[in-house]
Amino acid sequence: MKKITAIEVQKKDPKRVNIYLDGEFAFGLDRFVAAWLTVGQVLDEDKINRLQSEDAEEKATRQAMLLLGIRARSEMEVRRNLEKHEIPEALIERTIERLRKERLLDDGQFAQAWVANRSEFRPRSRRALGVELRRKGLTEADIRSATGELDEKALAYAAAQKRLRRLDDMEWHDFRKKLSDFLARRGFEYEVISLTVKRLWAERDGKQHKNLDDEEIP
Repeated sequence: MKKITAIEVQKKDPKRVNIYLDGEFAFGLDRFVAAWLTVGQVLDEDKINRLQSEDAEEKATRQAMLLLGIRARSEMEVRRNLEKHEIPEALIERTIERLRKERLLDDGQFAQAWVANRSEFRPRSRRALGVELRRKGLTEADIRSATGELDEKALAYAAAQKRLRRLDDMEWHDFRKKLSDFLARRGFEYEVISLTVKRLWAERDGKQHKNLDDEEIP
């Protein structure tokens, strides 16, 4: 049995405290975990072990929440971040499960939000979105659910419109090549690219598609 002789707030991290047992520094704890401790309290080895285990769990959860506070994350992103901070594997799994239960981690919702954000600000093809989501550890089922209803033509048109300012002074051949290359980098197929480029050219200059030549897009 050991007696708590002092509880001091850490200078470098005021969210943590140092616990002194029998006059000597013993370990640090998160203030939330240590909230019920008082000077003079006696702790046995089991209680000390439980405190340190709770502290490790709180540390892992705080790190995950710090990451999630920046933006939504996939489970794989959270897991990799905790690994980087040397959190033990078993504790990572418990933390992930806790966040799932509290609905702070949901890969299905993450995929939907990712696709919605991309479609609004940086539109790209279903194929390109799928590649991005796979890199973030999403399952094929979640990817299909998030991208299955997307309209490739609408996405390509939206993406191309965001590029038009850079193409204002170009003639048809340069316009076609630059915009086609851009849309190809966003993952769109040839047929969709061709239709989109001709549509934007016609809208820009008030021409009809039938007035354009049928040369292949480079």
